[in-house]
Amino acid sequence: MAEAFAFRSIGVVRSPFLEQTGTPIQPNLAVGVEGTVELDAAYIDALVGLEGFERVWVLYVFDRAAGFQKTVVPYRDDRPHGLFATRAPARPNPIGVSSLRLLSIEGATLRVGDVDILDGTPVLDVKPYVPAFDAFPGVRAGWLDEQRVRARRADRRFERGVQGEVANTPRQVHGHHGSQRRGRARKGRS
Repeated sequence: MAEAFAFRSIGVVRSPFLEQTGTPIQPNLAVGVEGTVELDAAYIDALVGLEGFERVWVLYVFDRAAGFQKTVVPYRDDRPHGLFATRAPARPNPIGVSSLRLLSIEGATLRVGDVDILDGTPVLDVKPYVPAFDAFPGVRAGWLDEQRVRARRADRRFERGVQGEVANTPRQVHGHHGSQRRGRARKGRS
């Protein structure tokens, strides 16, 4: 059953985010952040017609994420969950997906907004976001419906090579990131 597939990068993301710490954890938390998706020139003709879409799905490689973990403490909770019940980057196949705002297309470069992807990330594919197919308002979102933690930015918990081990237990994650918990003092508040 474990069939192998080979994928090739078709381009690269350019963004202001150089490391996981401080990067927005989802596009809706990166409103106003702009970047580019620079595709290989061989794909210019594949972009014809894309300019009419307001958003695009960008599929990419989590090239700097730690390896696969069966259970993780995600950014939006302080309890462990099975990896497949989260969007954590510690996937068996390190593939990420983000719905980005398409601002313009110049040659083989897409200027995009709401960017939540690290600079230099390899791109696997680009697809149009189609609200009639891609949006399901009002559906259940499992443990996320509880909104226990209101984290908006990433920390180092899923970063490859963090002192030789993955920091992803509740103690490791929240021992230094308590300001992400609800009810704690936040910047500008006492």
